[in-house]
Amino acid sequence: MDYGIIGNCKSAALVDRRGTVVWCCLPDFDSDSVFASMLDEEKGGSFGIAVDDTYTITQAYVPNTNVLRTVYESAAGGFELYDLMPRHKDGNQYYAPPELLRYLKRTHGKPVFTVQYRPRLGYAHYATESRIHRMGYIKSIVSEGGYESLYLYTDLRLDDILEERPISLAGDAFLLLSYHQKIRPMTLERAMLELERTKVYWMDWVERTTAFTAWNEAIRRSALVLKLLFYQETGAIMAAVTTSLPESLGSGRNWDYRFCWIRDATMTLNMLTQLGHFNVAEDFFNYVLRVVPYKDDEMQIMYGIHGNKRLPEQTLDWLSGYKGNGPVRVGNAAHSQRQHDIYGVLLNAMLKYMEVFKIDNATLEALWTMTRSLAWTVMRTWRQPDVSIWEYRTNPGHFTFSKLLCWVALDRGIKIAGLLGQENRAEAWAAEREVIRADILANGWSEKAGAFTQRYGSENLDASVLMLASYGFLDPSDPRFVSTVHKIRQELCHDGLMFRYKNDDDFGTPTSSFTVCSFWMVKALWQIGEKEEAERMFNRLLSYANPLGLFSEDLDFKTKEQLGNFPQGYSHLALIDCAITLGMRDKVVLPLARRT
Repeated sequence: MDYGIIGNCKSAALVDRRGTVVWCCLPDFDSDSVFASMLDEEKGGSFGIAVDDTYTITQAYVPNTNVLRTVYESAAGGFELYDLMPRHKDGNQYYAPPELLRYLKRTHGKPVFTVQYRPRLGYAHYATESRIHRMGYIKSIVSEGGYESLYLYTDLRLDDILEERPISLAGDAFLLLSYHQKIRPMTLERAMLELERTKVYWMDWVERTTAFTAWNEAIRRSALVLKLLFYQETGAIMAAVTTSLPESLGSGRNWDYRFCWIRDATMTLNMLTQLGHFNVAEDFFNYVLRVVPYKDDEMQIMYGIHGNKRLPEQTLDWLSGYKGNGPVRVGNAAHSQRQHDIYGVLLNAMLKYMEVFKIDNATLEALWTMTRSLAWTVMRTWRQPDVSIWEYRTNPGHFTFSKLLCWVALDRGIKIAGLLGQENRAEAWAAEREVIRADILANGWSEKAGAFTQRYGSENLDASVLMLASYGFLDPSDPRFVSTVHKIRQELCHDGLMFRYKNDDDFGTPTSSFTVCSFWMVKALWQIGEKEEAERMFNRLLSYANPLGLFSEDLDFKTKEQLGNFPQGYSHLALIDCAITLGMRDKVVLPLARRT
């Protein structure tokens, strides 16, 4: 997965190492794709800048930005391709249209290339026709298929693009793909201005990010990824920008991740606020207050980025899948699952939000209502089975991680009550918190395994219980936690990478490494005092990033090939967490006035 991601907090696109757009949905992250060759090379559609074999191609981000630069060099000439989705401040608002800008900058000679513009609208379900269109004096290529349309504006010859004829680049040029029809003509000067404004926006965002002397580049790139998963219009935070990239080839574990998981989003939120970006938290909690019910127990584990609650899952059987590995799914049936851990992760984030922000009374009252609702839901339901963090589609049970997060929910609810002077309302929560704690210690711990196990009454190990110390349930020096870390590493670690578990699930035995689990092991080793080993493992993990510093969801144990949806927020937030934990002594904090 040697892809780069570009985006503007409205949508995103993936660009491969040769400068071809292989995935893009417009106008929003969760819209139908307009390019999806990543999921079907023949049918999916793509947007390439093709050169012959005499060219060498290199690729890197413009430093401290989400602007991707692909450099093409040959004896005949050279040029640079800058790919971005425009994003910058326009007055008091952000300008982030559903557009993809490709700026070509000639560096020397007379380079020759071909534009391979092959949109396939509606997940390539519709026959897409492209033709030259004129509106007044503004010319474009309009592509239409089914109910959708797309517009390409450029200062290159339109018929050369449509007929895929070689183009000799005599100077700079641009290609602007827009979901909307443009009313003002696009010019080279305006394209350059969009490029520079977008570069400045990202550079300024990074400059306001808390800096570290240890692993700072990896932290910055991961932070830029997490920012791209933020949907500005509602405040939702997605798990990834793709669908149906398999966790392991041929496994059928292909899911749509373009939704807001409460768990993933709150963890992402915690990392971004730790890096000094607090406005994301305010937007996210406004989103949560809109979508999460106050006084019932019907909270979902995930929601659509627009706040929609129904996310029906369907298979797009006309697409062959990533490297021929179907199925391709859109929607996600897991939205109806019962996962008790979400109450804890949300209340944990809510507590941090209240501790850091000055919040108006109306919002505080709404958050307190939500706190009471979630806490009482935990009181009623924590003894019931669920499917937990890994989203088993069958075989619910009493998972140790879910019980841990129910304990977290009441613990953080008690602390929130203290902040608001409502301690008397939390007395019952405090009593039940201790009941849950005793239950976990009695039933989550296995003397035979010498560890906390995946679920009550089982000897199976699970990487999720490595979070016992991070959430404050156990001190890292507790012999039971130390033993758990050692046993899990012994059983689940293979060639420096972690299984999440080894027991069978709905699709058989997992065969790839879930990347976040490897980062959890790094942190757990550090917590129990094995700091040199933690640092060795962490540096080795960083070497498995793709050439642009990006991680997907999974890694192949043998080849270290990246698998699963991409880029994965879970992987990048865990990377940041490890880097901060391991390099805490090297932290350099920016002045508070410069944080936003």
